[in-house]
Amino acid sequence: MNNHFERTGPLTELTSYPQWAQDLVAACEPARRRVRDHLMWDLMGTGRIDHATMRNFMVGTWSLIERFPSFMAQNLLKTQYGRSAGDNLARRWLVRNIRVEQNHAEYWLDWAEGAGVAREEVLKGRPPRGTQAAAEWCHEVCGRDTLAAGIAATNYAIEGVTGDWSQKVYDSVAYAQGLPQAGRKATLRWLQLHAAYDDTHPWEALEIVCTLMGNHPAPEEVAHLQECIERSYVSLHYGLERCLVQEVAEQVEEQAA
Repeated sequence: MNNHFERTGPLTELTSYPQWAQDLVAACEPARRRVRDHLMWDLMGTGRIDHATMRNFMVGTWSLIERFPSFMAQNLLKTQYGRSAGDNLARRWLVRNIRVEQNHAEYWLDWAEGAGVAREEVLKGRPPRGTQAAAEWCHEVCGRDTLAAGIAATNYAIEGVTGDWSQKVYDSVAYAQGLPQAGRKATLRWLQLHAAYDDTHPWEALEIVCTLMGNHPAPEEVAHLQECIERSYVSLHYGLERCLVQEVAEQVEEQAA
């Protein structure tokens, strides 16, 4: 039985990956959907988001954005060039993309300013309690778990669902028109870069995970990856819930009912 995996099909087609990976993605879909379809993106996309909720989101998510390169660096420390094809692939990819992520932190601050949240507030403001769960989880899994688990939880799960919701907001004409025209392009830069149709990082991360795990990993290893991916989604969802101003969320839900 050949356990070595090397992708031959298109990068962004799920059928290019082993059956266990296809099943894993399907098993994690309900948790991913809760983040992708969260009320936050509807509030943004329809121009109904209030300033307090936007402030909570920008400040509460900042630590995840700012620390993301460090999570990738933690994974890089686990690699050893020449040990395996997966190590080599992960090492090249992480070295190349850590620098790119640093620029994304600056783009996040540009988005915040364009949305009416001062840069100093993002940098020094107190985040809502509970919004740090995703960043703390990423630090834990990238620092203490396997290379495959760390990349699956961060670059696959976090970046993947971020692409989903970023595309929703970026595609919204109402959201863009609600921003000041001066500097609008810079304000939308972070969303543009992360929109799913433009961002191949999650697919590249999935390829790395599959190359590390091979065609026939042990069932318990796959189950552990599922736990890590789902915990990323759950942490993100919890943080989003903590960002919402409850009165506004209740009003929107009543109107939608």
